[in-house]
Amino acid sequence: MYKLFFRLVFTRMDPEEAHYLAFRWIRLAARVPVLRTFLAAALAPRHEELRTEAFGLRMHGPFGLAAGFDKNAVAVDGMSMLGFDHVEIGTVTGEAQPGNPRKRLFRLVDDRALINRMGFNNEGSLAVAARLASRNPVFRTVVGVNIGKTKIVPEEEAAADYVKSTERLAPYADYLVVNVSSPNTPGLRNLQATEALRPLLTAVREAADRTVRTRRVPLLVKIAPDLADEDIDAVADLAVELGLDGIIATNTTIAREGLGLTSEPSLVKETGGLSGAPLKARSLAVLRRLYARVGDRITLVGVGGIENAEDAWQRILAGATLVQGYSAFVYQGPFWARAVHKGLAARLRTSPYATLADAVGADVRKKTA
Repeated sequence: MYKLFFRLVFTRMDPEEAHYLAFRWIRLAARVPVLRTFLAAALAPRHEELRTEAFGLRMHGPFGLAAGFDKNAVAVDGMSMLGFDHVEIGTVTGEAQPGNPRKRLFRLVDDRALINRMGFNNEGSLAVAARLASRNPVFRTVVGVNIGKTKIVPEEEAAADYVKSTERLAPYADYLVVNVSSPNTPGLRNLQATEALRPLLTAVREAADRTVRTRRVPLLVKIAPDLADEDIDAVADLAVELGLDGIIATNTTIAREGLGLTSEPSLVKETGGLSGAPLKARSLAVLRRLYARVGDRITLVGVGGIENAEDAWQRILAGATLVQGYSAFVYQGPFWARAVHKGLAARLRTSPYATLADAVGADVRKKTA
C-alpha cells in the first residue's frame, strides 16, 4: 500500500515538500496517545535477542535513524514510534542557517537513491538545545546529536563553531557526532585531514567534558565514503589515539558509480551527496577496512545503502555494532524498521552466534585469522 501511495502521491510532489508532509503526519500521530500506542505496538515490536549496548548505552536493537531526517529534534518520539532504536538528529550548526537554495533534493526512484545538497538547513544549536531541554519523552530512545560547521564560518575558525554547538547541545545528547563529511558545505571535508581533525576533535572532547561533568558524553566522528584508503586508516588511527567512542561510516558520496536505472538521466548530473542503494558497496568496504584497523577498540556504526535486514546483517558481520538508515525509509515507508528487526532476529537465530555482539566483525576476523 505504501509503495502504491508513494508512486501515486509522493512522486508527483517536490521531494522536499513530500518529506515535510510525511514528517508532519509522523509528528501528529505521535502526539495522539491512543494512536501513538497503537502504531508503536504495530510498527515497533521488540525482539529481546536484538538488545544492543554501544559506548555504554543500552538500546532495544541496533537499528537507528541516520542524521538528516530530523534536523531540529522535532520528531524523536515519532521516529521511535516507527521502530528506530536510536535517533540521530541534525546536522545542527552553531548558528541557524537556511541551507542551499531550492531545488536541493532529488529522487532517483529506479535506482532507489537520493541526491541532496541541503546544506545543513537547521534552526541552529541554541534553538535545538532549547527544544531538547524542554522535551518530555514518551519513549525511551537514545538520541544522538550530529553537529557540523556553520557555512559562513571560515575554515580556520571551525573548531570554535563546533565548540559552541557542543557547549549548547552536549548536556542533552546521549552521544555526540562530529560531522566533517558532508559534501554540501564548502571546505567541510578538508577537516577530515588528520592535521585539521586532531585539534577539532580534541576541542570538542574538552568542551563536552567541561560542559557535562556528571557523565562522559560519547564522541563519534562521521566520515565520507570518498576518502582514499590511506586516509581512512589515518582517521582510524587518530580515533584510537584520541580515545574516540566511535566512527560512523559513511556519509553520502560525490561519486556517481552504480547509477543507471533512473528514468531521468539528467538527475545524475545534479550536484550534492548521493545516498541509497548505489552507496552500498563502498560504504561496506569502508566499514570492513575500519574494523580491520581498529577491531573492538572503537564502536563502528554502519550507514549507507542499507535497505533490508540482509544489508544490516552484512554490516554487523563487517564490524558494525549499530546500523543506520534513511534513504530506504523514503521508498519503503513506515513498516521498514519492523521488517529490518524481524529479519535480523531471524538471521541471528539461524547463525552460529549466540548474540549480536558475537556476530560483530565475524566476517573480517575470519579473513584475517
